[in-house]
Amino acid sequence: MSKPRLIVSRQIPPDVVARIHEEYDCPYTGADMDADTLIRAVTDHRADALMITSHLPFRRDVIDRLPGHIRIVATCSVGTDHIEIPAAKARGLPMTNTPDVLTECTADLAFMLMLNAFRRGYEYDRVMREGWRVHYGLGEMMGRRASGKTLGLVGYGRIGQAMARRARGFGMKILYTARNRAAPEVEEGATYFSDLRAMLPHCDALSLHAPGGAATAKVMNAETFGLLPKGAVFVNAARGSLVDEAALIAALQSGHLYGAGLDVFNNEPEYDTRFAALPNTFLAPHMGSATVETRNAMGFRALDNIAAVLEGKAPIDPIWS
Repeated sequence: MSKPRLIVSRQIPPDVVARIHEEYDCPYTGADMDADTLIRAVTDHRADALMITSHLPFRRDVIDRLPGHIRIVATCSVGTDHIEIPAAKARGLPMTNTPDVLTECTADLAFMLMLNAFRRGYEYDRVMREGWRVHYGLGEMMGRRASGKTLGLVGYGRIGQAMARRARGFGMKILYTARNRAAPEVEEGATYFSDLRAMLPHCDALSLHAPGGAATAKVMNAETFGLLPKGAVFVNAARGSLVDEAALIAALQSGHLYGAGLDVFNNEPEYDTRFAALPNTFLAPHMGSATVETRNAMGFRALDNIAAVLEGKAPIDPIWS
């Protein structure tokens, strides 16, 4: 019996590749594909399924060009803002994502960003890499304590809740804003604000955990940064589109914000390098899910969705229904 045919549009972890070669006919090379290369690959291979990642804008112009033998497209990501969902739905093309599996590691990284922003992690690392050799007095190079501070969360889904659990271990008070208030057992004592602007003046630190899209575009801008207390810390491991980066840079340069920890940017990988010149920023190249455990789990979850659909079952994690 022949194996189902699969195309993978980007480099993925070795353990996931090994499973693919066991279960699928897949001419995997590890090369990143643009839209034209992808269409050519699925057509030439007569692929039954396609695995993509968030690197590829999957809009109507791509969806409409897919050959009819494609039965499912699985994105190896939890976010879906790179996908034009109405176009997939209009075509009746099953599409899936990989929720749940990256929650803990993304929250770990967001918390790491926050701690480094509070404790001047970039500056300390730079001092050591430049050789140190200078004694610092007790009044020099002081960071700020994170424990006991008030943390505001924009979005209180899986990752926001995981961030709150970590913060409670540091004795932090938790505030959050979201479209809907969570149940008491999910809140675990966190304070809900229906309005972002009402929450911001109370935050020693603010961490973003909302999805991208038109509804959240530049939710953090000159006005909302200005509502944070002077000396607040800002964290973003969600989506770069949530932030007006010019306003963020201005707030960091002026000292209104004490520091920032950033994993996502408006333009990736061609991010605004003015951030790199700021000593009060700790930066990462969109690595929230970048652990062996999580990236393997994401790949396996995508393959589980593909297998379900190709076996005539409903997708496990449908993006639309």
